[in-house]
Amino acid sequence: MSEEISLDGRTLVGVANDDDGEVSGDTRFQFMQNGEQIYARYSGGVILDGHLVGTFDGRHWDVRYVQINESGDTATGHSCGVVSRLDDGRVRVEDEWEWESKPGSGKSVLQEPEK
Repeated sequence: MSEEISLDGRTLVGVANDDDGEVSGDTRFQFMQNGEQIYARYSGGVILDGHLVGTFDGRHWDVRYVQINESGDTATGHSCGVVSRLDDGRVRVEDEWEWESKPGSGKSVLQEPEK
């Protein structure tokens, strides 16, 4: 059985995203976790400010997010992701997301940056 993963106190960055998304390699997510509840504040690239809230069972997350971009546009969405550890111990999230406030969906990858 694998070790349970916690997101508490971790920083993740965007490493891949589909064209409809706004998260990029310049976007940094700062996570907090309380039991199965997760929260993150994120910004960078075209995103001025974003907030994520959801549930995480140690392997899968189900989250909603809201953000504002540099054009002043707000957007909301939903995503489900699988959280795993890389061989070097860093955390990686492979995520399927969809906007709820506008058209678009896709897949993205977030992971801890190399130290």
